Amino acid sequence: MADVLTFTDRGIYCPAGDFHIDPWRPVDRALITHGHADHSRWGMKRYLATGAAAPVMRHRLGEDARIETIAFGEERRIGDATVSYHPAGHVPGSAQIRVAVKGEVWVASGDYKVVPDGLSEPFEPVRCHAFITECTFGLPVFKWTAQDVLKQQINDWWRSNKADGRFSLLGAYALGKAQRLLRSVDADIGPILTHGAIENTNDVMRGQDIALPDTIRVTGEMDVRDYPGALVLATPGALAQPWARKFGQRSTAFASGWMALRGVRRRRAMDRGFIVSDHADWDGLNTAIRETGAEKVFATHGYTASFQKWLSDQGYDAHIVSTEYSGETAEDAAEEPA
Repeated sequence: MADVLTFTDRGIYCPAGDFHIDPWRPVDRALITHGHADHSRWGMKRYLATGAAAPVMRHRLGEDARIETIAFGEERRIGDATVSYHPAGHVPGSAQIRVAVKGEVWVASGDYKVVPDGLSEPFEPVRCHAFITECTFGLPVFKWTAQDVLKQQINDWWRSNKADGRFSLLGAYALGKAQRLLRSVDADIGPILTHGAIENTNDVMRGQDIALPDTIRVTGEMDVRDYPGALVLATPGALAQPWARKFGQRSTAFASGWMALRGVRRRRAMDRGFIVSDHADWDGLNTAIRETGAEKVFATHGYTASFQKWLSDQGYDAHIVSTEYSGETAEDAAEEPA
């Protein structure tokens, strides 16, 4: 039987349906797993995404982008393929894409995590013959802090800084993680200020009736002294720019899976590191793959070589696929656009 999905220089391709999944070069029809810039790129003639992912995509790609929506679990016939979207738990609207051709089922995961975060639609295992998985954090060292513990850690850090007369600057990606953290913090501690890129995404999500606490956009005219002890949510790059210095006495922290590696935290010169990601950790990756029932697994962005070897040792028909997805990079160079 021919492969349901193939791997090309434009992206993951389905010959039976003549469409690509998360292509990185312009194509006619693109099925998109979620709105992050490395998976949802400009220049496609037609896009298909979930209704919850579409507003952020329109914000980034422009109102002229032809974006059609599909509900979770809805089956749609495209050529000789049947496709459906299933929650990936990564960010709101993120999906795994199931593709069935003549009884053979493949699933492209996009990015995912299996632990509910209180913001995204919870991950749903999808049975298949072949599974294309990310492995951004595909080493045993990566294990995320439990949600309730994380919440306590961040709020205690903020309270302590406020008591000492410092601002609390917390770095997080503008789409998904920033809003997840906003849902976790205790807004009674003090005001919450946001970098413009984060607040732009907040505006889009509030327009989708996603509840977030009150936040205040940081502007050039703002006198930050009017907000003593505030929590300041910033994009990763902003923490190292003059933008951050306007807050004077401050404690800086970063929320990332890479904080599990002490060397990364030292290089970033952070006061605190919170171990959390919108990608699956080691246990999450293995749980997701096991629950698919797949015999064939393709590892994309991340620790592909070591993860492929691990899967092969566990009895999977495991392969490595080269893609242009960046995931959550150790140096956090993939800034989310405003």
